[in-house]
Amino acid sequence: MTSSNYRSPWVLRQQMHRVLNFYYPDCIDTRYGGYIAQLDERDGFVYDGQTKHLVATARAVHNFSVGALIDGPVWCETAAEHGLHFLSNHHWNDENEGYDWILDGRETADATWFCYGHAFVLLASARAVEAGISGANAELERAFRVIDDRFWEPEHGLCADQSDGRWDTIASYRGQNANMHTCEALIAAYEATDEEQYLERAYTIVEALVKRLGAETEGRIWEHYDRDWNRDMAYNEDEPRHQFRPWGYQPGHHLEWAKLLSILATYRPESWLLPTATSLFDIAIEDGWDDEHGGFYYTVDGDGQPIIADKYGWAVAEAIGAAALLGRTDEQYLDWYDRLWEYAEHHVINPSFGNWYERLTETHERDDPNHGVEVEPGYHPLTNAYVALGVFGKH
Repeated sequence: MTSSNYRSPWVLRQQMHRVLNFYYPDCIDTRYGGYIAQLDERDGFVYDGQTKHLVATARAVHNFSVGALIDGPVWCETAAEHGLHFLSNHHWNDENEGYDWILDGRETADATWFCYGHAFVLLASARAVEAGISGANAELERAFRVIDDRFWEPEHGLCADQSDGRWDTIASYRGQNANMHTCEALIAAYEATDEEQYLERAYTIVEALVKRLGAETEGRIWEHYDRDWNRDMAYNEDEPRHQFRPWGYQPGHHLEWAKLLSILATYRPESWLLPTATSLFDIAIEDGWDDEHGGFYYTVDGDGQPIIADKYGWAVAEAIGAAALLGRTDEQYLDWYDRLWEYAEHHVINPSFGNWYERLTETHERDDPNHGVEVEPGYHPLTNAYVALGVFGKH
């Protein structure tokens, strides 16, 4: 059993504080501005103080904004404002009007524009609006405008995936991951502003991707498509460990969709949303849970056989959020909620600092230091503890 009661609002807040404290103050970059997101997940030292990744910057703004929303450490508000300023003034490319993917200090190192990255700017801005961070409303409106003008394809009810840094060429690839996080960001934008346009757009994405395309694969969500939203079954089959676009079905994304549909159902009482959320969670357990060692496989094939058996912390965090929400109407999911926290305590949470490990092997070993520039600065565990806090106690 877990050593703590994770249905306790106090315990959930403590978990969130531990994640925030792992990154602060070392993540505050006083040289270039923004954040230093590349902290060693075991010992906490900085291994790259130069590279600024759009997603890591946006996720950290989101995290500190959530910290302010829960009346966390007093520095959360200023830390969020610090990062939002960097997003607005340095990731934003004023000449071509988009958010650059990677910076070297303050200089553009990769000007590719990804819908995935813009979605996280929208998410960060929305949470910053809720937290009362200066400049957040303008950034939310700007991020949404770019997504709406450049990525949104109304004929499909979905977003394109990427463009070069001048909007000359939209890539033919279409992906569910960018649309899933755009949906998440749109729900957050609705929560921050009460503007129905964001909720309507989120529902349109869910209806197109989960209801329509999911029906073609018996309720499972395929990752990769062509420009006409036909499944591309060969995409990255030769690169199954790709960080953002691996081949196969991802149990973690089914869990993330289960969470999003559960949240959306509280605002749009469509009869199909909650049953579909339940089905997505159950599929993730059936196909993705490792009965021998515990944890979720990273990817599986159509028969539920593991392709990459590594265990990622983010998938467990998303399962925790989904289980908390589904447990509001079916207590069996609360059993999973407790079981998932127990698993996280034993394998994923760093006992020294409280941050979560990014990736473990099938048998929960750390086979490399995970020192990439595309880091996950605590966003998944903090987000889903926040979701659970909404279920078990007031924010």
